[in-house]
Formats: sequence, C-alpha cells, structure tokens
Amino acid sequence: MFWTLELASYLEDAPWPATKDELIDYSIRSGAPIEVVENLQELEDEGDVYETIEDIWPDYPTQEDFLFNEDEY
Repeated sequence: MFWTLELASYLEDAPWPATKDELIDYSIRSGAPIEVVENLQELEDEGDVYETIEDIWPDYPTQEDFLFNEDEY
C-alpha cells in the first residue's frame, strides 16, 4: 500500500466515518484513480469503521505539519 498526498486527497470528501467497503464504493463512484481503490482493498477487513484518513494513513500530514503561520497572512 502506497499513499501520496494526491491519492489521499480523493478521500477528503468521503462520508466519514466509513467502512472499508463504503470507502471503496465512494472512491469508485467519485472517479478516483485505480491506485486509491487498490490501496483500500489492501486494508485488513475486520469490519472496522474508519473515522478519518489518519486511521488509514497514520502519517497523513495535518495543518500542524506545515511550517507557516496563518496569522501572518
């Protein structure tokens, strides 16, 4: 499983929380690249409900990871 910011961006508007099957269905319906579907299919299916993209990709960068001060702009 290989995630990039571009691939993960296709799941930003997903209906969170969601199961693996719901995320796969969403990515297919939204026209996400096949790599997104393949990555989701590689997840272990234990009936888990994923709350955010961070549950799928723990290293997903958040606003805090970027080095800019919003107050300056």
